[in-house]
Amino acid sequence: MRSIRTWWDRAQERRDGVEVAPSQWAVFDRISALHAAGEFEEAEAGARALAAAPRVRGGDPWLVPWLAMSSACAAAIAHGRGAQVLPELEAMIAAAAHMDGGLHLRGKLLELRSDRVLVLVQQDRCAEAEAEALDILRAITRLAYLTEVWQTELEALTYLAGAVNGQHRYEEAEAIARGNLPRADEPTAAVLQRVLVDSLNGQGRYEEALAEVRRLAPVGRAGSGAADLATATALYGLGRRSEAEAAARSALAACEQFLHPAHPRIQDARTLLTRITAEDPDSD
Repeated sequence: MRSIRTWWDRAQERRDGVEVAPSQWAVFDRISALHAAGEFEEAEAGARALAAAPRVRGGDPWLVPWLAMSSACAAAIAHGRGAQVLPELEAMIAAAAHMDGGLHLRGKLLELRSDRVLVLVQQDRCAEAEAEALDILRAITRLAYLTEVWQTELEALTYLAGAVNGQHRYEEAEAIARGNLPRADEPTAAVLQRVLVDSLNGQGRYEEALAEVRRLAPVGRAGSGAADLATATALYGLGRRSEAEAAARSALAACEQFLHPAHPRIQDARTLLTRITAEDPDSD
């Protein structure tokens, strides 16, 4: 989750004329901490409560609810409920497009649009996701010299790689991942690494994929099951069915324990496990 405080502190330094009350900052800090710890349900609930709370004296009438709902959607997406909150996310994007909040609000709008790209990828709407990511990157080139948007640029590139992967253009996805990994920090780097592994699996370069999986950094709750799923895919491609089945079962168990039942990774793990176990065990 991006730091809301850091983002808006930069705006305050430029005296954009908006305020967030100290008591509200404290709530935002708690929401960010819950999100970072993988407590997505609690983070979302806290953000929605803040959005619905009466205005605090000294606070901006539209900014706090808007930021709070942005945090709620981010937590829901990380938990696997992106499809459910997509209408809310799109409504916020539409509303932000008409707000007069200066350059930093425009930067925040690009972050929300980047979140939408991720949801589209999760829904296998990859052509739409690619078009949106490319449009975000074009917009960033017009803002880069005015405000700090490098993190959003990296996220857009990461989700673009995912969208390209989803359209079976694995070599392009690999190039995007490899080209941006050296400058990415956590957690974006971890996601880029997983995109790279998926692109290698897609190309049938299973031994290389396994080698990259071993380099994957530890992930939080949002990445639950991802490494085991990638491992199972590579092992299955190599014909090591028994090992692949064990990895797929481990991936499914982790996903079901830590992610929302609607998370697309759960279905991916189930589909792969079904494919593996449907084969004749004697074929190994």
